[in-house]
Formats: sequence, structure tokens, C-alpha cells
Amino acid sequence: MTKHRCGWCVGDELYEAYHDQEWGVPVTDDDTLFEFLILETFQAGLSWITILRKRENFRKAFDGFNYRKIAQYKQDKIDSLLQDAGIIRNKLKIHATITNAQMFMKIQEEYGSFSNYIWGFVDGEPIKNKLKHYKEAPATTAISDALSKDLKKRGFKFVGSTVMYAHMQATGMVNDHEVGCFRYHEVDNES
Repeated sequence: MTKHRCGWCVGDELYEAYHDQEWGVPVTDDDTLFEFLILETFQAGLSWITILRKRENFRKAFDGFNYRKIAQYKQDKIDSLLQDAGIIRNKLKIHATITNAQMFMKIQEEYGSFSNYIWGFVDGEPIKNKLKHYKEAPATTAISDALSKDLKKRGFKFVGSTVMYAHMQATGMVNDHEVGCFRYHEVDNES
């Protein structure tokens, strides 16, 4: 028997694996939250599948998504990243990643963890939507607006409301699996 999946991932093996194993699972680990933040930043204006296909290249190029190292990148590392054909070579997004790593650690100092900060926007519990079709999902919400505004105020870059809503979906702050999807109820038990 075939499993019903959300329509956005059907037909692509990489997309289906990401959907089945990661998307919508509540993430409270700061390292993973930062990884998704970087990937979402680079995704702005592009398709998510493009980013997924380059994910391992990003991991290698950005020192395993180690925000402590990234926060200290100097010009020689930036130049190296700009020459790396395995990633998205966008100068503004590379600089934003460094800035965001620095701001990420400031939030950790203030809140004890980035997870405490970001999950505070949903009172520590995933929002469970009831979408019949993935196209019903909003691009932004009042919460992603508030999160985006607060991050920008703190100095983060490329964290518009649409990017932040995608981040919320990816990290399980919101469950936007279609109600008929086999993952809709499963992700509740995987945090």
C-alpha cells in the first residue's frame, strides 16, 4: 500500500526522504535550528529542492554548520565560499550567514538557547494546522511576521516573514503536513 504524502514532495526521491524524515518534526537542538536557518537564508528566492541538492556541499563549505566558527569567518574564507560552485555563491547571503551566526550566539546568551527564544513565539508547542492540500498553507502568518521583525531588529539578515514561516514549517513549530499525509500525526511524537 502506498503512503499518502503531501503533494509538494511527490515524485522526487530526495524531496520524499526529506519530507518523510525531517520536515515538520519539532526541532529544539540549536545546531539543527542554525542549519535550517542557514539553508532557509540561502533558499530565499530559490526552490527548496535546489537547496536540498546542495545541502551536503553547504555542510562541507560552512564547517558542518558550526555557528561558532562561521561567526569568525574572515575575508579569505568569504573569498573561498564565493568560489565554491557546490553552494549558492551569493555574496549578500554569505555575509548574512556570518552576521546571523554572530546574532544567533547573542540570542543564546540572552535566552540560554536559540531554541528557548524561537519556540517562545509558539509558546513551546507546535501549531497544528489542518490543511487538506499543501497549497492551502499560508506564506506568512502573524507569528512569522513578529518573528521576522524581532530577528531583523536584532540584526539578522534574509529573515523575512516568508523565510521564517518556511523555517517554522521545516523545524516543526507548525505542522503543515496535509491531514491525509501519513506524517501528519507521526511528527507529533518525534520531538
